[in-house]
Amino acid sequence: MRIGELSHRTGVPVATIKYYLREGLLPPGEATGRNQAVYGEDHARRLRLARALITVGGLSVAAAREVLEALAAPDRSTYNALAVAHTTVTRHERDPAVPEEARERAAERVRRLIAEQGWQLPPDLPAARTLTDTLATMEHLGNHSFAARLDRFAAASELVAAADVDCVDEVRGSAEAMAETMVVGTVLGDAALAALRRLAQQDAARRRYAPAARDGDTDGDCPQPGAAAGDAPAG
Repeated sequence: MRIGELSHRTGVPVATIKYYLREGLLPPGEATGRNQAVYGEDHARRLRLARALITVGGLSVAAAREVLEALAAPDRSTYNALAVAHTTVTRHERDPAVPEEARERAAERVRRLIAEQGWQLPPDLPAARTLTDTLATMEHLGNHSFAARLDRFAAASELVAAADVDCVDEVRGSAEAMAETMVVGTVLGDAALAALRRLAQQDAARRRYAPAARDGDTDGDCPQPGAAAGDAPAG
């Protein structure tokens, strides 16, 4: 298919496709003449994936390229692809204002958590560093509640991780499909899980803090997120 048809099939504008080609997110098509090329179904699948990693997953172009290269590697494996995905999605900036003592306490808390959970993990994982820096920052801000309940968050995370692996098992037999499923579940799943958490938070807050609903009023007096107090209801 020509680039115009590729654009039509995937919903990605031609200008974006050309940009992805220049940035190495998409392999070149088969040349058929000067400035002319044709593309196949593999291009369409990779284009959709690249677009999703960037627009929904929030990855930079460089990070998306790393993930796609890992998926295209001849020796790809589900575990190696996951490692690349974790590296790209857990990059963060350390706050230099956080005291090193707080960081050391947080690092010890993370090591203890991993041991208590019985997780068999390689040393110095990016996610462990992110968790350490986040806990240290929370302590620096005077917030100790999250760390005090870290075991509960870890238990919930184990349920999520088990569901992630179940998704991969559904495509067992194809190394390419397994690796891609794990990466999509990791990168796009982060966005979905953040949304699910916010939905659950809203419901939990309503149950605990909202005034009792009046008869026939399912929402009670609890304002919806984004609505200012005193706003008139829509409709």
